[in-house]
Amino acid sequence: MEILMADETKTAEAPAAEKAAPAEKAQSQAQAPVQVQVNDDNAVATYANFCRVTGSPEELIIDFGLNPQPIGVPKEPIQVKQRIIVNFFTAKRLLAALQMSVARHESVFGVLETDINKRVRPGLQQQQQQQAPAKS
Repeated sequence: MEILMADETKTAEAPAAEKAAPAEKAQSQAQAPVQVQVNDDNAVATYANFCRVTGSPEELIIDFGLNPQPIGVPKEPIQVKQRIIVNFFTAKRLLAALQMSVARHESVFGVLETDINKRVRPGLQQQQQQQAPAKS
């Protein structure tokens, strides 16, 4: 069995297609989606609410961990549980896949606010506004 990387393509072209111009070949290959087989039997799933991205000119290092104190500065160091190292080509494909997934989620459930203070404070502001008319 042959396993292909996500960025590899393998097509069986007809002899007539071999005579086609290189631009036409590239366009026809780009239009045909490639089915990649994935075996995730040994995959380990972990939850992360923290990530850090560092790297070098050749690769990105993405660390994932669990921050037990998501509001404010943590008192204890965040323990990195997973480290993924990717080249920039894979990072760019990951970026596109994540952008597409987040856009789909937001189209169904609304915009995600990443600033925790803006997520927590609106509830406090609503309570204060409701209490203000009661005082007058």
